[in-house]
Amino acid sequence: MAITSLSSHLLESLLASLTLGRVTALVILFTIASFAIDSTRKPTYPKSLPRVGFTGGIGATVRNWMNLGNYHNWVEEGYNKYGKHGRSFVTPSSPSQPDEIVVPQEQIAWMLEQPETVASTQESHKDVLFGTYNFFNVDDHFPTKVMHKHLARNLVTLLPDIQQEVAESIDIAFGTDTENWTTLNLWEALLAIVPRVMNRLAVGLPLCRNQAFLSSQVGFADDVFRNCLILTLFPTVLHPLVGRLVTLPNWYHFHQGYRLLKPVIEQRLRDYERFESGESQTPPEESLITWLIRQAKADNLPHEQTPYMIAMRLLPIEFAAIHTTVITLHALFLDLLASDPSKDYLSILREETTAVLQSEPNGIWTKNGLAQLYRTDSAIRESMRLSTFSTGLTHRKVVAKEGITNPFEGWHAPYGAILMANMSVQHDADIYEDPKTYDALRFSRVREEYEARSQEEVEKGKETEEALRIKRLGVVTTSSEFLPFSHGRHACPGRFFVAHEVKMMLAHILQNYDIKPIAERPRPTWVAHTIIPALDVKIEVKRRQRKK
Repeated sequence: MAITSLSSHLLESLLASLTLGRVTALVILFTIASFAIDSTRKPTYPKSLPRVGFTGGIGATVRNWMNLGNYHNWVEEGYNKYGKHGRSFVTPSSPSQPDEIVVPQEQIAWMLEQPETVASTQESHKDVLFGTYNFFNVDDHFPTKVMHKHLARNLVTLLPDIQQEVAESIDIAFGTDTENWTTLNLWEALLAIVPRVMNRLAVGLPLCRNQAFLSSQVGFADDVFRNCLILTLFPTVLHPLVGRLVTLPNWYHFHQGYRLLKPVIEQRLRDYERFESGESQTPPEESLITWLIRQAKADNLPHEQTPYMIAMRLLPIEFAAIHTTVITLHALFLDLLASDPSKDYLSILREETTAVLQSEPNGIWTKNGLAQLYRTDSAIRESMRLSTFSTGLTHRKVVAKEGITNPFEGWHAPYGAILMANMSVQHDADIYEDPKTYDALRFSRVREEYEARSQEEVEKGKETEEALRIKRLGVVTTSSEFLPFSHGRHACPGRFFVAHEVKMMLAHILQNYDIKPIAERPRPTWVAHTIIPALDVKIEVKRRQRKK
């Protein structure tokens, strides 16, 4: 009894002592201690490597954290001072991430050639996207393998379906009023189009048009972006707690979508089994669901053949395909609409897409027809070159316990170090003329000039290195000078679909709508290494009257 009374008294005394000021002080001290613990776990880089941002102790680190909007400027500064002169440098990162070693262009191939057991792409993706929490600790290795093996070989036959979805979704989002101008929020309009088109490939009809399902996928993608921002601001020692709390909406949106997706997957599994057994002569509908099933059976992976796991495997692809495509299209339209009116890019692209589509059988896009859209392809590639949405999309995490030594400069990166290829190369005046200006025909002009004079050379067998260089100017071709899809063997496997999808969307919009230009391109907001697009931008559109 006395012990109980004493315990109650101590508890009351403790609670009485917890004033607001003391609680605040305790929280601050705990946070400082957490970051201090974090700092001891982060890799230490050689002092010989130059640094950008604020340097010189804990005070500089705090100032770097307080200037998240300047990271992209520091990376570009580092490129101009060091990178383009063949030197690596270190750039600050967010509080929970290690600083990054940015390698120069000449060393990107070396970085990409490292085996996964030395410098890992998978581990880097997991860290950047906080996959343990955002994707429920289910890695993206298997769905990435499926995309590599099945997308390109099946995409051609799916183009008519994708074109149908492009046309119908755009007509709904942009309207059909031929008399009056309609004001649209560009981001919201694109977000009503892209998920539907992407899911025609991923899950097929009719689920790709189910608004509740689409909302669950968009909601999940929004959750991931938000959580990445939140978790970068917390020390990693708190992630097991914070990560599980902030990702509760992820679970909600996953289960919201799974409720609608499960019967579709179950039916696809039955269709596949009936076809494989010879019971049915009708093959299962080609879609990402079918490819996941096919690859799981080929690899003899029973655990990958359950509706729940297949739904889980869709998550990273849905995330990657929805928001990055919307961001790409959003930037493309802003670049086109804010460009010099005298260039008349919209009319040039409208003329090209109309002419090529008219030559297509039954007005249905083919792979060959889309490949002939040199100017449209150039306009997309140029926007991705200029209006990057990240300072770096090509990262490797050093996972070899002994670290890795750079053979060019001699520095040593320890276990846990992050290596990055610098996208500032895309703004280098020594590589791209007038690099800060959007030139929609930058790449097609080179191709057209070459083809105009090269026919005789080709016939004589002189199509050599220059011809190959020209052919590499397409939007899906990655290089150390063009990195939006990353580069090397881990380059984005979905880029071929994205290129076809964006070309079809741009073609349909330009052929069927007039769009008013905008006086000035709105600037995005940078947070650490990533942009937040200008989400409030509105455009004015009007349906073009069909010629009789």
